[in-house]
Amino acid sequence: MKKILVLCTGNSARSQLAQAYLQHFAGDRAEVYSAGVDPKGVNPVAVQVMAEDGIDISHHTSNHADEYTGIAFDYVITVCDNAREQCPYFPSAGELIHRSFSDPGHTAGEDLETSFRRVRDEIKEYSKDFINQKMPS
Repeated sequence: MKKILVLCTGNSARSQLAQAYLQHFAGDRAEVYSAGVDPKGVNPVAVQVMAEDGIDISHHTSNHADEYTGIAFDYVITVCDNAREQCPYFPSAGELIHRSFSDPGHTAGEDLETSFRRVRDEIKEYSKDFINQKMPS
C-alpha cells in the first residue's frame, strides 16, 4: 500500500480536498494524509463543497506537517507555493511533487462558494489523473 502526504499552508482547504479525492480514487491502494506548515482547522466551506460531491470530510482534522516526519511516504505533494518553500524535509519521501492550486478563500472576483467549487473541481481532476498515472489498477 502506497503512502501519500498532501501539504499546504493551513491544512484547511486545498490539502483536505486533495486528501479526500486521492483516497477516494486510490481506494485500498493508498493511505492518504494531509498536513499544513501552519494548521488552521478544516474550513467549513471545504466540508460543504465536498459533501455536495458525495464525500464526507467532516471527520478530518488539521494537522502539522511535523507530525508525519517519521512516516515513509511514497509521495509528498505540495498544493501551494508557500508549503513547498516552508515544508519540512521528509527524508523518507520517495517522490516530491508540487502542484499549486489557488487559495479558494482568497480569490478575487468570485464569491466564496464558487471559488471553493472551482478549486475542488481542479483538485478532483488532478487527483484522478495522479492515481491513474501513479497507481493504475
